[in-house]
Amino acid sequence: MKQAFMNRRGAIAAFGAVALSGCAIIPKTAEPAPPTPTPEPSATSLPQDGERHRVALLVPMSGDNGAVGQSIANATTMALLDTNADNIRITTYDTARGAQSATNEALADGNRLILGPLLGSNVAAVRSTAAAANVPIISFSNDTTVAGPGVFIMGHIPEQSIARSVEYAREQGANTFAALSPESEYGRRAEAALQSALSSYGGRLIGTERYTRTNTSVVSAAGRLKTMGGFDTVLIADGGTPSIRGAQAIASPSLRILGTERWAGESALLRVEALEGALFSAVTDGRYGGFVTSYEARFGSQPYRVATLGYDAVLLTLRAARDWEVGRDFPTNVLFQAGGFDGMDGPFRFQRNGVVERALEVRSVSNGGIITVSRAPSGF
Repeated sequence: MKQAFMNRRGAIAAFGAVALSGCAIIPKTAEPAPPTPTPEPSATSLPQDGERHRVALLVPMSGDNGAVGQSIANATTMALLDTNADNIRITTYDTARGAQSATNEALADGNRLILGPLLGSNVAAVRSTAAAANVPIISFSNDTTVAGPGVFIMGHIPEQSIARSVEYAREQGANTFAALSPESEYGRRAEAALQSALSSYGGRLIGTERYTRTNTSVVSAAGRLKTMGGFDTVLIADGGTPSIRGAQAIASPSLRILGTERWAGESALLRVEALEGALFSAVTDGRYGGFVTSYEARFGSQPYRVATLGYDAVLLTLRAARDWEVGRDFPTNVLFQAGGFDGMDGPFRFQRNGVVERALEVRSVSNGGIITVSRAPSGF
């Protein structure tokens, strides 16, 4: 049985059967703050509270990623307001000033769950301290290598996007594959994901070419791959301009092009003739429009796409609160329920290794727009 969470402007997310009541978000100050904007961390102590769960939000609130962190923080505020929950208090800690010190402060304040950090590179610093206190982490990162006992990864996983696209392409007759990927950790992960998907769904990898982040490099790599030949499908493991230039350099009438989840929201890709018919997989956007409308009305700006992770993390916490006694350890077993959860980005669940599994749809670039050619499963 599921209960829907609906904000006043129609954005919906269902998270199992959850009992909800009025909401509150308290900054690190002795006086209560208004529900918006998102509270900023401070050096003062949290007030004592025996009726609400203390949850720490660890995101960058300054520096290069400060705007992204603020967007996630705003989304957590929005989730609390939309659900009117008064049994959870979220306090924001700025990881840009040091993930380790932010964690120490969060634990000293008595928080029993950590939402964040945003960056996989910060997880190690947070994990060691949080594990000693038996406080689990639900990170917004998509780096599967940092998942493990007590660490759950909630970001959109490129490996899952590639696997879904390869599965669909194989159903459509694709047999031989090649990869065009950047010289980066993301590129290496994409190549490994392609090989893994081919092992699962069949097909043969003909070759791979890598490029650096310059316009001429990706064109040269695409040229080398085209000269090699012998493949009917090529994965371009990037987004934006590199994908466009790579596609223009390698495209042919008989070649099928695959992208990754990075193509989601890339409107420039839709206007490129070489990408007509290209495929990629991503979470459904069915609820995202309502989320954006509500966010803009509250905060006066557009959210970053990853902000939905903050919203869904709060709803997930509310679901867990049904079985969570205030002041006690967070019940991590709730995260492993077989049916998973239904959030702003569609159905998802956590695997035993701590990595999120998401229901993805396959999209095709078509006539300057996007069409869904294989719908995401409605659940698990």
